[in-house]
Amino acid sequence: VQLQAYGGGLVQAGGSLRLSCAASGRTFSGYAMGWFRQAPGKEREFVSAINWNSGSTYYADSVKGRFTISRVYAKNTVYLQMNNLKPEDTAVYYCASREGRGTYDSRQYDYWGQGTLVTVSS
Repeated sequence: VQLQAYGGGLVQAGGSLRLSCAASGRTFSGYAMGWFRQAPGKEREFVSAINWNSGSTYYADSVKGRFTISRVYAKNTVYLQMNNLKPEDTAVYYCASREGRGTYDSRQYDYWGQGTLVTVSS
Protein backbone atom coordinates (compact mmCIF):
# COMPACT_ATOMS: atom_id res chain seq x y z
CA VAL A 1 0.00 0.00 0.00
CA GLN A 2 1.34 3.39 -0.98
CA LEU A 3 -0.04 6.82 -0.20
CA GLN A 4 1.13 9.82 -2.15
CA ALA A 5 0.28 13.24 -0.74
CA TYR A 6 0.67 16.37 -2.82
CA GLY A 7 -0.74 19.84 -3.34
CA GLY A 8 1.10 21.79 -0.68
CA GLY A 9 2.65 25.15 -1.29
CA LEU A 10 2.96 28.76 -0.18
CA VAL A 11 -0.22 30.78 0.25
CA GLN A 12 -1.16 34.02 1.92
CA ALA A 13 -3.41 34.09 4.95
CA GLY A 14 -7.02 33.86 3.89
CA GLY A 15 -6.15 31.84 0.83
CA SER A 16 -6.97 28.26 -0.14
CA LEU A 17 -5.19 25.06 -1.07
CA ARG A 18 -6.38 21.58 -1.92
CA LEU A 19 -4.32 18.62 -0.83
CA SER A 20 -4.64 15.26 -2.52
CA CYS A 21 -3.75 11.80 -1.29
CA ALA A 22 -3.59 9.15 -3.99
CA ALA A 23 -3.67 5.57 -2.77
CA SER A 24 -2.38 2.55 -4.62
CA GLY A 25 -1.92 -1.12 -3.86
CA ARG A 26 -5.45 -1.88 -2.75
CA THR A 27 -8.95 -0.53 -2.66
CA PHE A 28 -9.94 1.16 0.54
CA SER A 29 -13.35 -0.29 1.13
CA GLY A 30 -13.64 -0.74 4.88
CA TYR A 31 -10.83 1.68 5.57
CA ALA A 32 -10.58 5.23 6.85
CA MET A 33 -8.32 7.91 5.44
CA GLY A 34 -6.94 10.64 7.64
CA TRP A 35 -4.94 13.84 7.44
CA PHE A 36 -2.46 14.85 10.09
CA ARG A 37 -0.03 17.73 10.31
CA GLN A 38 3.18 18.53 12.09
CA ALA A 39 4.48 22.03 12.58
CA PRO A 40 8.15 22.72 13.39
CA GLY A 41 8.88 21.86 17.00
CA LYS A 42 5.42 20.45 17.60
CA GLU A 43 3.89 17.03 17.77
CA ARG A 44 1.90 15.56 14.93
CA GLU A 45 -1.77 16.41 15.29
CA PHE A 46 -5.01 15.18 13.80
CA VAL A 47 -6.67 17.34 11.15
CA SER A 48 -9.45 15.33 9.55
CA ALA A 49 -10.56 11.83 8.58
CA ILE A 50 -13.17 10.16 6.42
CA ASN A 51 -14.65 6.67 6.42
CA TRP A 52 -14.23 5.36 2.90
CA ASN A 53 -17.55 3.49 2.66
CA SER A 54 -19.95 5.74 4.54
CA GLY A 55 -18.33 9.09 3.89
CA SER A 56 -18.58 10.00 7.57
CA THR A 57 -16.15 12.76 8.39
CA TYR A 58 -14.19 13.94 11.42
CA TYR A 59 -12.49 17.27 12.01
CA ALA A 60 -10.25 18.84 14.58
CA ASP A 61 -11.88 21.85 16.23
CA SER A 62 -9.16 24.10 14.86
CA VAL A 63 -10.17 23.43 11.25
CA LYS A 64 -13.94 22.96 11.47
CA GLY A 65 -15.75 25.22 9.06
CA ARG A 66 -12.57 25.90 7.08
CA PHE A 67 -11.40 22.48 5.87
CA THR A 68 -13.39 19.84 4.00
CA ILE A 69 -12.34 16.25 3.45
CA SER A 70 -13.75 14.20 0.60
CA ARG A 71 -12.96 11.07 -1.43
CA VAL A 72 -13.41 9.93 -5.00
CA TYR A 73 -13.88 6.19 -5.42
CA ALA A 74 -12.85 6.02 -9.04
CA LYS A 75 -9.53 7.71 -8.36
CA ASN A 76 -8.84 6.06 -5.00
CA THR A 77 -8.03 9.56 -3.82
CA VAL A 78 -8.83 11.65 -0.78
CA TYR A 79 -8.85 15.43 -0.85
CA LEU A 80 -8.50 18.08 1.82
CA GLN A 81 -9.87 21.42 0.74
CA MET A 82 -8.42 24.11 2.98
CA ASN A 83 -10.02 27.54 2.96
CA ASN A 84 -9.37 30.68 4.96
CA LEU A 85 -5.90 29.46 5.79
CA LYS A 86 -4.11 30.94 8.79
CA PRO A 87 -0.40 31.16 9.59
CA GLU A 88 -0.94 28.59 12.34
CA ASP A 89 -1.95 26.08 9.66
CA THR A 90 1.66 26.03 8.47
CA ALA A 91 2.92 22.46 8.74
CA VAL A 92 3.83 19.33 6.87
CA TYR A 93 0.59 17.53 6.09
CA TYR A 94 0.47 13.75 6.01
CA CYS A 95 -2.22 11.41 4.81
CA ALA A 96 -2.71 8.07 6.48
CA SER A 97 -4.95 5.04 6.33
CA ARG A 98 -6.28 2.46 8.75
CA GLU A 99 -8.75 -0.38 8.62
CA GLY A 100 -12.03 0.52 10.22
CA ARG A 101 -13.39 3.92 11.14
CA GLY A 102 -11.57 7.19 11.37
CA THR A 103 -9.90 8.12 14.61
CA TYR A 104 -7.99 11.06 16.04
CA ASP A 105 -5.17 8.82 17.24
CA SER A 106 -2.26 8.74 14.80
CA ARG A 107 -0.94 5.53 16.40
CA GLN A 108 -3.90 3.62 15.01
CA TYR A 109 -3.06 4.37 11.40
CA ASP A 110 -1.05 1.74 9.56
CA TYR A 111 -0.07 3.41 6.30
CA TRP A 112 1.42 6.85 5.84
CA GLY A 113 2.27 9.08 2.93
CA GLN A 114 5.45 11.13 2.71
CA GLY A 115 3.98 14.53 3.61
CA THR A 116 3.49 17.78 1.75
CA LEU A 117 4.48 21.20 3.10
CA VAL A 118 1.90 23.94 3.53
CA THR A 119 3.20 27.40 4.35
CA VAL A 120 0.79 30.22 5.13
CA SER A 121 2.25 33.71 5.21
CA SER A 122 0.73 36.54 7.21
